Amino acid sequence: MRRLTRAWVTLIAAGIAGCAIWIASRLDDRHQGGYWATVGLLAGAGLVMALSQLAGGWTKWGRPRISSSVLLIAFVPVAVVSLWVILAGEPGNEWFHRHVSAWTGDIHVRTFVTDMLVYVPVLAFGTGLVFGFSFDTSGPRPAPVERSDQPEARAEPDAEPTEASRTEQERETTQVG
Repeated sequence: MRRLTRAWVTLIAAGIAGCAIWIASRLDDRHQGGYWATVGLLAGAGLVMALSQLAGGWTKWGRPRISSSVLLIAFVPVAVVSLWVILAGEPGNEWFHRHVSAWTGDIHVRTFVTDMLVYVPVLAFGTGLVFGFSFDTSGPRPAPVERSDQPEARAEPDAEPTEASRTEQERETTQVG
């Protein structure tokens, strides 16, 4: 995998994401199962694109880890708003759809949610992308620093200090003390 450059990995991921988007376009999203399959495929396509940067050398070739700050500060709000709109756009009259629609009116965001329903596919892709951005690598471990148990030996001056160096030493002593 290390031999694949970021460009190649991005191209491969774009191909995988493109296939997922194409499959999603072939599904009937007017029914609940097709709707959620479409949303899942689009979110997965976004996740693949973000993870391709991780695998392709975007960061430091270290061990993958989750960035809790990105997850909490970026992903959670994006997921809440996107999922709200996605649930409001769910076909049929299921429990989540009914409740989200009622709450949307209660908190006076119906116009916003209604306008965003057209962009459910974009929200699904973007949510997967932002979730993928919450992963990072720790980077390679730094080489251990060798420490000597012996204190560093100071070189003894060969000659007597000059008048200028004595004056400098006295200034430093006066400032420190």
